[in-house]
Amino acid sequence: MITFPNAKINLGLFITEKLPNGYHALETCFYPIPIYDALEAIEAKKTSFHISGMEIPGDPNQNLILKAYKLLKKDYQLPEIEIHLLKNIPMGAGLGGGSADGAFMLKLISETYQLFLDDIILEDYAAQLGSDCPFFISNEPAIGTGTGIELEPIELSLKGLWFTLIHPGIHISTKEAYEGVTPKSSGIDLKSLIQSRSFEDWKKELKNDFEESIFPQYPELTAIKSNLYKSGAVYSAMSGSGSAMFGLFKAKPDLDWVNESHFSKTVQL
Repeated sequence: MITFPNAKINLGLFITEKLPNGYHALETCFYPIPIYDALEAIEAKKTSFHISGMEIPGDPNQNLILKAYKLLKKDYQLPEIEIHLLKNIPMGAGLGGGSADGAFMLKLISETYQLFLDDIILEDYAAQLGSDCPFFISNEPAIGTGTGIELEPIELSLKGLWFTLIHPGIHISTKEAYEGVTPKSSGIDLKSLIQSRSFEDWKKELKNDFEESIFPQYPELTAIKSNLYKSGAVYSAMSGSGSAMFGLFKAKPDLDWVNESHFSKTVQL
């Protein structure tokens, strides 16, 4: 059994409140993008987890894929499995790759072993893994509020546009990102702004609050955003808490300025 978890970008990301539990409330639009990992699981005598492709730092036993499997195994009779992950989505880039892996593992197990778990139940399990995980259950454009687990589907298609992603390899910890943000109301109707598809309005109003504090520390990100606009992007922003930068284009862009050491990908949506 195999599945292909995809990444996401944030169209707008407003940090609106610090909650009593120490977490932050946010307002954003999650949008799936066609950059994929590959995740395979087969029955085995003993559960094991193998990673190839991009290196994933930290303890593999803390990976959300294993956590997803163990979460369902507590409630259902599941066999031991051997898991293989081919990692292609950059880590710590604001693209939700790890969250996608965990959520897709939940869906893969439910489907393979006929657990018949509907999306609401899967989203509840996913929320136990992390705040970005529930989005990847339905994997459709959605407005996220609260800590990101409260989702409202939104009709939005960027089909036909060209999408460029650039990850310069700068690691920005979630703690570092949030320390630089002062929560405040977005002051906009995010859903209406998103659905307007007015890229001029997006450039003016569809902000990522993390950029204000992160860009001065990492001027390279400012330069990448500027170069994306110079290359013809109709909209550009940082995704999540970074440091992946993306641009939307009406025609395939010429990006000969991109540093060859950076992860970059251009696809038509």
